[in-house]
Amino acid sequence: MSDPILVFGIPIDFILFALTLLAVALLHHKTLQVALTGLAAIVVYKLVFTGFKHGAGLTGLGHHMAHEWVTLANLFLLLMGFALLSRHFEESRIPDAMPALLPDDWKGGVVLLVLVFVLSSFLDNIAAALIGGTVARHVFRGKVHIGYLAAIVAASNAGGAGSVVGDTTTTMMWIAGVSPLAVVEAYIAAVVAMLIFAVPASIQQQRFSPIQKDPSKGLNIDPARVFIVAAILIAALAANIIANVKFPALLEIIPVLGIAVWAVILLTAAWRAPDWKVMPETFKGTIFLLALVTAASLMPVEKLPAASWPTTLGLGFVSAVFDNIPLTALALKQGGYDWGYLAYAVGFGGSMIWFGSSAGVALSNMYPEAKSVGRWVAHGWPVAVAYAVGFFVMLAVLGWHPDQPH
Repeated sequence: MSDPILVFGIPIDFILFALTLLAVALLHHKTLQVALTGLAAIVVYKLVFTGFKHGAGLTGLGHHMAHEWVTLANLFLLLMGFALLSRHFEESRIPDAMPALLPDDWKGGVVLLVLVFVLSSFLDNIAAALIGGTVARHVFRGKVHIGYLAAIVAASNAGGAGSVVGDTTTTMMWIAGVSPLAVVEAYIAAVVAMLIFAVPASIQQQRFSPIQKDPSKGLNIDPARVFIVAAILIAALAANIIANVKFPALLEIIPVLGIAVWAVILLTAAWRAPDWKVMPETFKGTIFLLALVTAASLMPVEKLPAASWPTTLGLGFVSAVFDNIPLTALALKQGGYDWGYLAYAVGFGGSMIWFGSSAGVALSNMYPEAKSVGRWVAHGWPVAVAYAVGFFVMLAVLGWHPDQPH
């Protein structure tokens, strides 16, 4: 790989990526076209001028994609599969029964966010966000405020931040030998953040569309669909834990989680047919995310600034626009971090923009009106405030102890 060409000290790769993100923010009705165009521009530039991490020309590109394909395949299979899971969950009629379990005022919104947080601590955060979005659509009569959608994504990412099975980045740390006890410290910051953003977001939602006070009449829960939802989630959880504990090398060559999810979907399809109609729109959102993740993986980020708490704080903001998986990989290679802080930063930071995390993209596929950076930031501002406050509370409580499991 040749040295990157610099403009005002900035590699052209980064400029092209930044222009792509800016265009996504401004042209939110054309996000797929923008992302694919940006990816194509970056690939052409690297083919012609600098080459790739693993070599020049098409051979270098091929080696790069061979290195990235498992991550991309897992994301594709999970986003597509969990969209079907959310429809199974909706058609089970459980969301219709939720008003009976939630408080009748803004506190009902808070309780729902807490449920998403808890679910995400042991499930994939994409699934937790989609389940939260499905319930919200029912209890708020189909009118969900963008600020509350941002809070659902933030709750799902916060819940996974302190669990080695709750987020891809924390799982990566576990595989690399970081103690689960070092990661679990992230919950200090995550819980504080949750307390900060959940209340204003829920009050905002209550004013926008009050929570439905009573469940629908004549509810008939479909136990078959409930079983299918549970089976998909258990399969994903079991595949994650078993592969990490017993066969970690397998995760590098096969998209284990995605295959586990789709195996259950297909095996149960004859019992209760999935709602295949959601696939075309979900496919567009999924390809958009994969284009951004691929573009991010092509950036010449071979080195991060020296590990410190200010660097870690900054990584949270960077992860709102830059895929957190390569960021985490770089941090693990570099070392010198306090892993609880890194888990919180890269896990929760992406919540600040709708395409900053796979959970955000998945929920925005369900609610296309959320695909606006301006509206997401304007209405979801408590998430950014909560991120910073949670980080500094954790710093005040624990201090900074790099590479020291507690």
